[in-house]
Amino acid sequence: MSRQKVMGQPTRDAYGDALAELGKENPSIVVVDADVSGSTKSRAFAKAFPGRFYNVGIAEANLIGIAAGLASSGKIPFASSFAAFLICKTYDQLRMSVANPRLNVKFCGSHSGISLGQDGASQMAIEDLALTCSLPGVTVLVPSDGTATKALVRAAAVHDGPVYIRTSRPKSPVIYQPSNTLSIGTANTVQDGRNATIIACGLLVWEALVAADLCAAKGLSVRVIDMHTVKPLDEAAINRAASETGAIITAEEHLLDGGLGSRVAHVVARTRPVPVECIGLDNTYAESGLPEELFERYKLSAPHIAAAVERAVKRK
Repeated sequence: MSRQKVMGQPTRDAYGDALAELGKENPSIVVVDADVSGSTKSRAFAKAFPGRFYNVGIAEANLIGIAAGLASSGKIPFASSFAAFLICKTYDQLRMSVANPRLNVKFCGSHSGISLGQDGASQMAIEDLALTCSLPGVTVLVPSDGTATKALVRAAAVHDGPVYIRTSRPKSPVIYQPSNTLSIGTANTVQDGRNATIIACGLLVWEALVAADLCAAKGLSVRVIDMHTVKPLDEAAINRAASETGAIITAEEHLLDGGLGSRVAHVVARTRPVPVECIGLDNTYAESGLPEELFERYKLSAPHIAAAVERAVKRK
């Protein structure tokens, strides 16, 4: 039986909507963008609150410095740009101006991963999770759909400390309903299972659910966990999955080095060793193409995740 796919809004659009809503509720929230507010969708905030929106131009390092200054002045700044520019170009500023003093800056990288598609490798952030997770004190969030994005942006606004939010360009399949709750640091089990657990984040949560259906057709019961908070990880959820299902598969739209898989494997190795298989980009940048073509080309799609489940179960 095939799972019904209902498309929702892109997570970047949900980010913009959430900012505009938060702006009405909290006058301390300000937004800074690097001249791409039409793409990051922070323009929704700019239209509603032009006096609290700052376009610094194509100058991401300055963007981080300005956001840090605003945070030092008691504001709650949300700094937005393409993830490749926001993280890869400004790592020193993030390290010294935000992470080191642990300032209350929220930074959102849109157009992340290879689902950016036709724009090509230069604008595909596939290192951003590794970089941001390596910064002490920084919380890292990867929402899987529009509802999750709005909930996590709201959570980030009241969280004390720096937060990185990763959003995507294409429309996202609906995972959550408005009645669902999401909290920083607490993973969501979106499907239960007995034989193995897929731990995914972002757009690969949907692929994980489809993979679980493919496995069910072969008699395997697969749990699917949305690890929307990549840092700090929900170690209790990982340990339960290892104990109860005996095999872990991770799936992320990111390099295998330093991302979700590396972090989950570290927990499993330390606390409850079981077979682990990791799905992600294997030491390569991607080509230009349609998102679904790229997911298949780089083995991030549901059939490849399902194959990893079978490998992990055989190793039990």
